Amino acid sequence: MGSSDLIAQTAIERKEVKQIEPLRIGRFAFLGTCFVAPVLRTWYNILEKTITTVGKTVGLRKMLLDQMFFSPCFLGCLLSVSGLLQLQPWPVIKAKINEDYFKVLKTNYMLWPAAQLITFYVIPLQYRLIFVSSVALLWNTYLASQANKDYSAPTEKDI
Repeated sequence: MGSSDLIAQTAIERKEVKQIEPLRIGRFAFLGTCFVAPVLRTWYNILEKTITTVGKTVGLRKMLLDQMFFSPCFLGCLLSVSGLLQLQPWPVIKAKINEDYFKVLKTNYMLWPAAQLITFYVIPLQYRLIFVSSVALLWNTYLASQANKDYSAPTEKDI
């Protein structure tokens, strides 16, 4: 995920080399290694054990469970943990979630259901990791740009 943040800083935010924030890249890499990877691995193991039948609808059922139950919770947690790693106070994290959560979830729904169906039904098993990793690089670049936006805590006037 660190490479995704580097891409976000250079391609989306148009930062010059001198403006790139190595600490931010490290934070996002840490987030990917210590939060995202273990959570996703656990979730996909649960998904495999939950849907044990075979047939043409297995991929569709996995995608629906993933997108209806896991993704909404996971994205909220990811935005929260990202804010905590940035040492932001809770009111700032909450403001970021209130502003960005549904936008990020909507974007998730525009990308991942189709990507998962293509993965399960079109991509041969030996190429799935490459395909999903490529989609994830794009997705994580978007997430990095959203998770690292600057927000300020709401004032009494805002409450």
